[in-house]
Amino acid sequence: MDNFQIETAQNVSIYQNVAGIGDRLLAYLVDVLIMFTYWIISLFLLASFGIESSDPGDLWTFYMVLGLPTFLYPLFFETFWDGRTLGKSAMKLRVVKLDGSKPGFGSYFVRWIMRIVDITMTSGGVAVVCILMSDKGQRLGDIAAGTTVISEKKRVRLSENLLVQIPDNYVPTYPQVTVFNDQDLQTIKTLFTDAKRNSNHNVIVKLAERLKQKMGVNPEETNIQFVERVISDYNFYTQQ
Repeated sequence: MDNFQIETAQNVSIYQNVAGIGDRLLAYLVDVLIMFTYWIISLFLLASFGIESSDPGDLWTFYMVLGLPTFLYPLFFETFWDGRTLGKSAMKLRVVKLDGSKPGFGSYFVRWIMRIVDITMTSGGVAVVCILMSDKGQRLGDIAAGTTVISEKKRVRLSENLLVQIPDNYVPTYPQVTVFNDQDLQTIKTLFTDAKRNSNHNVIVKLAERLKQKMGVNPEETNIQFVERVISDYNFYTQQ
């Protein structure tokens, strides 16, 4: 379970880095710690102000209202913070749809309500087993909502350097790449790599259009294939 590929409506292939089980557990523990801290502070303030009630019904209602923020915590943060809770943000994780689009409230609600089975009733056992068995890192709530959790951590690879390996029999397609210099190519490669990692297919589309305009070409291949070809062709001509 490392990454998976999706194809957007613009025929752009995007590779998502699936969040590891370790990162997801740490994010969950951070969220639990935050909610636990909220309860400790709330109870401390209640004791400090001497708020009491002799009516069990009033006391039950009071504690239900007090616990509402922790009950709605995952749903609220994921809905209004682009698929992140405080724990997910700390671990650089985010909830996304499998097709690369941003989940709507319905998807976040399904994930949230399924926590009863995934996490609450089974102490997280069902969630862990499902995530480990799924090649897209999905718990039951993700499967029902058509979502998963990705990692936005930057992974430094040799491929992020300016030079890339090209085969000995490589045949270049665009001699026009010589209009760029090393600094241009490093910028292009950085933008392209970050866009693929973060599923920003709009950035790839705009980058490809800018390159086509600069080079004066009209390729028939997809935008992602075109940008990859530009990077390889530049390395071919500059390594000769």
